[in-house]
Amino acid sequence: MKAFRGPKVWLWRWRRNPLKRRADVVEGWVVLGACLLTVLAGVLAGLAAAGAVEHGLARERATWRPVVARLVAQAPGSSREHGDRAAAGDRVWAEVRWRAADGSARTGQVRVEPGSKPGTPVTVWTDPQGHLVSRPSTASEAAFRSTLIGLLVGVSAAAVPCVAGLAVRGRLERRRMAAWDTEWSRLGPQWGRTV
Repeated sequence: MKAFRGPKVWLWRWRRNPLKRRADVVEGWVVLGACLLTVLAGVLAGLAAAGAVEHGLARERATWRPVVARLVAQAPGSSREHGDRAAAGDRVWAEVRWRAADGSARTGQVRVEPGSKPGTPVTVWTDPQGHLVSRPSTASEAAFRSTLIGLLVGVSAAAVPCVAGLAVRGRLERRRMAAWDTEWSRLGPQWGRTV
């Protein structure tokens, strides 16, 4: 059973009051600490995650380069099928060959138009070691991605102190109610007696 509560009075736990108990002061500090930790953890973790993602994506944009590769063999499918499926954006996997920055020949699998002939040029993206990578994010895509990840990490990090504060506050509330029950069981039978 919940105790009756009157109208909310802000900062009542820190006001002078002869009826204020030690549990009220502890609960006030727990709530204040949990609120501050929730905000700080959320903001700091979110900013750190967003910065790390933004930095990583900017490094990819700076180091990944487009390279012209050539098909090694004819791509699966036929050009006739390609005309029918072009609207759907269907592409097939095919092997391509390119030269890395150090001059070595590399091969890999990329998606190409169905029925493409051997030797057809295909633009691929490579990292500094010459390995195939996906196209790097544009600046606007990187900003959106880093903001979204920062928000998710921030909310997740803020949930930890918030839930911990709620758990501690709930425990304090149960202890307070148990203490009231004990006092009531001791004083309740005397209520209404005439002296």
